[in-house]
Amino acid sequence: MLAGLAVLFFLFSVSNPAFASLSRDAAKRVEPVVITLSTNVTSVEIQKALDSLPGSGGEVVLPVGEFAVTQPIVLRRDDQTLRGAGDTTVLRLAAGADCPVIILGEPLNYPKHTIEHLCVAGLLIDGNRQMQSRELWHLSGEGSEIRNNGITVQRVSDSVVENVTCARCRSGGLVTTLDVRRLTVRHLTAFDNEFDGLACYETEHSAFTDLYLYGNPGAGISLDLAFDDNIISNAVLVANDLGVFMRASHDNEFYNLTIHNSHHFGVFMAGHILEGPQTECADNAFTNLTATNCGGAAFRVNNITCTNNILIRAQFAKNLKGGLSLVRPNLSNLVKVE
Repeated sequence: MLAGLAVLFFLFSVSNPAFASLSRDAAKRVEPVVITLSTNVTSVEIQKALDSLPGSGGEVVLPVGEFAVTQPIVLRRDDQTLRGAGDTTVLRLAAGADCPVIILGEPLNYPKHTIEHLCVAGLLIDGNRQMQSRELWHLSGEGSEIRNNGITVQRVSDSVVENVTCARCRSGGLVTTLDVRRLTVRHLTAFDNEFDGLACYETEHSAFTDLYLYGNPGAGISLDLAFDDNIISNAVLVANDLGVFMRASHDNEFYNLTIHNSHHFGVFMAGHILEGPQTECADNAFTNLTATNCGGAAFRVNNITCTNNILIRAQFAKNLKGGLSLVRPNLSNLVKVE
């Protein structure tokens, strides 16, 4: 009788595609590899742990503590995660290291492959910028075009950066570039970086939310060159030189941006220096934008190619050079106010 049931079970499993599919999925399912490091490891050992993860990926976990970084920590293969315990896990760039703290993607001037499904979470990155001598990683060769940011994201897709603080970096806090797609950045704090808190180039279909960017000598947010079809929401930008700088950016949506005490403009839109399609700043929508106490205008459109931008329920107050400022008066195609 048992032998007969076994035969029936075998026939059922072979003849039922859904059952067979479930069996194959179960066979493929593997528990993710998690490597938990101790408090006294170096950045070299953190890198070795990442590189030791299998081809299927995995996670390297850092505990509470301060970790000296003497070389970039690079997530260069698909499905890798680097996770700390929050702002109590500190990656501090060593004096004279002159390098980025973390790179997501291949550490090349022009990455050859798109890396997918990366995650960096729960870290405070201290770029120690007063003890670094230059903005670029290397003076020549590979790495000579990679800037010394807190996190550099290049040619990466479908990845996440969350609950991260980037402070005192020699270039920018978090910088995306060279064909980044479907990146999610949430709960990012960036302050006292040499240039911008968040800077994005060649980035599409990505989402940035719950941002607190303050005290950066450049912009709180700099969007410059092919920043298209993205969403930025719930951002507070305080005491940066500019709240938001935009150039060569189109079809982006901004929700609930609050800008206070910019040294110059709240939002500054510029035309691109190169000729060609979609090099202008156009077709962007701002909903619930507040800009107060800025040293220039709240919202400046500085080039006639920046057309069809929309302001919905904007509130401007106590800005030194007024609210909406256009490169030429009465150019209603530059900004539509609703």
